[in-house]
Amino acid sequence: MPYNDKPINSLICVPLKNKEEVIAAIAVGSQARINYTTEDLKVLNIFAVQAALAIEKALLYEQSLNAAKSAQKQAKELQQTLDKLQQTQAQLVHSEKMSSLGQMVAGIAHEINNPVNFIKGNISYGFNYAQDLIDLISLYQENYPQPITEIEEKIEDINLNFIKQDFVQLFNSMKVGVNRIKDIVRSLGIFSHLDKAEIKPVDIHEGIDGTLLILRHRLDGNEKRKSIEIVKEYGEIPLVSCYAGQLNQVFMNIISNAIDALQEKGNLILIRTQMIENNWVNISIIDNGPGIAEDIQKKLYDPFFTTKEVGKGTGLGMAISYQIIVEKHGGVIKCLSELGKGTEFYIQIPIEPNQENLSKHSEI
Repeated sequence: MPYNDKPINSLICVPLKNKEEVIAAIAVGSQARINYTTEDLKVLNIFAVQAALAIEKALLYEQSLNAAKSAQKQAKELQQTLDKLQQTQAQLVHSEKMSSLGQMVAGIAHEINNPVNFIKGNISYGFNYAQDLIDLISLYQENYPQPITEIEEKIEDINLNFIKQDFVQLFNSMKVGVNRIKDIVRSLGIFSHLDKAEIKPVDIHEGIDGTLLILRHRLDGNEKRKSIEIVKEYGEIPLVSCYAGQLNQVFMNIISNAIDALQEKGNLILIRTQMIENNWVNISIIDNGPGIAEDIQKKLYDPFFTTKEVGKGTGLGMAISYQIIVEKHGGVIKCLSELGKGTEFYIQIPIEPNQENLSKHSEI
């Protein structure tokens, strides 16, 4: 075996083994003639054993690192899958509840609408009949100014002059009341479209008003809580193409949370809408409550995260709201808050959504 064009005249060699498998060899050679002894062989063999152990430990260490990295990657993937499954399950449960609520509200609205339409259709006839009777009585009084005693006593007893004035006003008040009920039923109908999945142009203000109507009972004060004032600053915005029912869910979640916060402190919710950049709409829901701590804000959209007592909150509302706004509508939802200074949630969605950015699924 040549080395620098000179032959090696002396050589001693031992194998390197890993688990009885020869993986390499250690050779010591010299151009001089050396008579290697058994002791030399033993020393070299010891060195080979130590080198083999070092190589084995290095290989095991590398394998353990690779295994740890692989385990971490798998654990992360499994956690992401689990979180996604939990979120999907939660969204399905919440969506089913909202759909059931929508069906119930739609049923109630339908049942109320039928008798209201009957009353509304007959009020005008009643008004005309009342006016005709009043005119007839007036005509009798003009032509028979001296009625018999019994009639005079009856006129005084029923206060005929007051009835003549109030009867028509009574029907006018009934007409106003029926129209108000019709408006309420219409709002209920708008809110009940929770199970309608198609994108269509809608009036955002109608959706907000319908949501406030559903929550009206929580805004009135009683001996345990003070009343909450709603201030609406609606801007001039066009119809917005969106999933109307799902957007109503977002309004319901945010306003409900604001009401919960105001049970402790504050008494005002401001709802503001406006156009931004010509093709986007901004909806701000602002309260003067206690505010949200910064560490809590970071977790607001995490599935199942809630600061409410057990049984009073599922931790699903804001996670679902985030998906509806960001994933379903390609929009933005943000929270601006500081302890002691209230909270603002603002939502921004395009007037005409970019279909490529929207989910292919029509339901959560």
